[in-house]
Amino acid sequence: MPYTKTLLYLVFVVVFMASMSEARKRNATHIQFYMHDTPGGSNPSAVRVAGEPINSTGANMGAMFGFGSIFVMDNSLTATPDANSTLIGRAQGIYVMASQENELSLLMTLTYNFVSGIYNGSSLSIVGRNPVMNEVREMPVVGGTGVFRLARGFALAKTHSIDQVNAVIGYNVTIIPYY
Repeated sequence: MPYTKTLLYLVFVVVFMASMSEARKRNATHIQFYMHDTPGGSNPSAVRVAGEPINSTGANMGAMFGFGSIFVMDNSLTATPDANSTLIGRAQGIYVMASQENELSLLMTLTYNFVSGIYNGSSLSIVGRNPVMNEVREMPVVGGTGVFRLARGFALAKTHSIDQVNAVIGYNVTIIPYY
């Protein structure tokens, strides 16, 4: 009789664990979009707020993107590389020129806020290193809100085009939702 109770208990535990394992399977979400970063021009979406002083004659323009320069951004996110394509959100946050060596590397702290489509009202947060001269850069998704609440995953960034200091960056993001 004691073995019957133990056996029933073990069967219950196995069935419960199997059902929990099935329920915990997560479906990854894949999103592709383009971020328009424009620190130059008459209507910049990224503004330098700190760093080495820049010479008014322009002789020290390299300091604008030198070590320690900090930018605050509010960049548009679009469905295609065309700036006039469907606006799907805004990338808001900061990036810092964080490398002293011969590599241009940023520390990115940003949130992608979605303003249209099925992700409207949701956001994703990314914090990580972005070695911008690499063809593809990987950064971690560290959280989110709305349908992405407590999300984790990664973002692959690839420069689509660059015109002087303004750039269009393609993002392929894989999100594993929390539930």
